Amino acid sequence: MELTEELLKKFKGRMHISHSGEDDNLKELLSFSIAFVEDNCGEFDISGSANIDIRAKELVIERTRYAYNDAVEYFDDNFQSDILSLSLDMVFAKEGVTTTTTTTTGGG
Repeated sequence: MELTEELLKKFKGRMHISHSGEDDNLKELLSFSIAFVEDNCGEFDISGSANIDIRAKELVIERTRYAYNDAVEYFDDNFQSDILSLSLDMVFAKEGVTTTTTTTTGGG
């Protein structure tokens, strides 16, 4: 999965980071989070507009936020339902089954 400048910009906006001094570190954290979401949920298009892609991107951003704040160990517990829901929806999507799963974003 390719890390996009758009994703970096979105994360920096979420975290109110206006400088570029941490870009290399942020890119690394984002790439680790992309790998985490793909390993736990399945492959997705980081720049896609499908519901699954948007939800996966949100998980990437949230996990990166936790990693940036040295709290990644809390991410799994706080986002367990989101991870499970997305992974099930990805499996069903591969099989052509439509779902109506809704998720609630975890705390943090």
